[in-house]
Amino acid sequence: METGVKLDRLAGECGEWLRGSGPDADIVVSSRIRLARNLAEFPFIRKCTGLDRAAIEAALVEKLSEIEQWDSTLYIDVNSLGEMDRHFLVERQLISREHADADGARGVAVDPNEQFSLMINEEDHLRIQVMHSGLDLQSAWEQINQIDDAVEARLTYAYHPKLGYLTACPTNVGTGMRVSVMLHLPALVMTSQIEKVFRSLHKISLAVRGLYGEGSQAMGDFYQISNQITLGKSEEELIASVAEVAPMLIDYERKARKHLVEGDRNALHDRVSRAYGVLCTAQRISSEETMQLLSSVRMGVNLGLIDDVDIATVNKLFIHTQPAHLQKLRGTELSTSDRNAERAVYLQSHLGRNRSKKKR
Repeated sequence: METGVKLDRLAGECGEWLRGSGPDADIVVSSRIRLARNLAEFPFIRKCTGLDRAAIEAALVEKLSEIEQWDSTLYIDVNSLGEMDRHFLVERQLISREHADADGARGVAVDPNEQFSLMINEEDHLRIQVMHSGLDLQSAWEQINQIDDAVEARLTYAYHPKLGYLTACPTNVGTGMRVSVMLHLPALVMTSQIEKVFRSLHKISLAVRGLYGEGSQAMGDFYQISNQITLGKSEEELIASVAEVAPMLIDYERKARKHLVEGDRNALHDRVSRAYGVLCTAQRISSEETMQLLSSVRMGVNLGLIDDVDIATVNKLFIHTQPAHLQKLRGTELSTSDRNAERAVYLQSHLGRNRSKKKR
């Protein structure tokens, strides 16, 4: 496992989950499975001393380094990072906001393709996550199960014969598993059906969160749908609870898009084209406006209303135009005003060029 990693090498790249492929990738951006684990010989994080946290990190890094197939895995010491670099990792979906804002010894091991990451000393001693592009929960489960087995073969987890894996939060006790899919649902928002759909999800104990998980707001019409509890259910049952609902949400969104196209195709095309035009020509633009306009463009690409941009590029722009990414790409800290100007330049470099070629 490679340590002392500089984040600059990640800034210009994209994780596997952003490639815009996989089943139903027009609606489902990614499938994610997360496992919460704790080491038996240490107290939970909230009861840990600084020395405990350092010992947990050292033990995990040592054992993870023994896994030969992870020789190219990158280990990042989150505690040593500045605020911008920590938020870069949050934008990248490699660590949580809580992990970024915490104190003391903590880090994250990252697969070079960013398919998986292992957070050390977040809410639990270890949080393993796997992310795949599109609706691909079964493959994500197979991969995370192998990772979990490889770690458990080298360390003793906190486990109770009746309760299952013991976790810092009671809602995670049992499997310690959170299964989620990130969906892009602009048509359900535009047709004012989104709240009705979410009420139905709550009735069957599924949680709805924003782009960055718990406590985050919905941006760019992205929503994470996940299980709320794990106790009393098997891993297969939890995966099924999300896997069975996802196709229905996909169907609702596709019907809403069809309704928009059949209702007034010209009005929809105008909305999409205006969004694309602003992104290609704006001199200053905020992160929030960029996300909303990119949402319309992404839908337009999938509906064939825009034919000179691919989904992988649009997915990349959602992440690379976030504040920390822009500053990493520029190589310096920027004020809000300068970020808005830099964001416009970056968007034009990826979208404006295609637009001008089409006009010629």
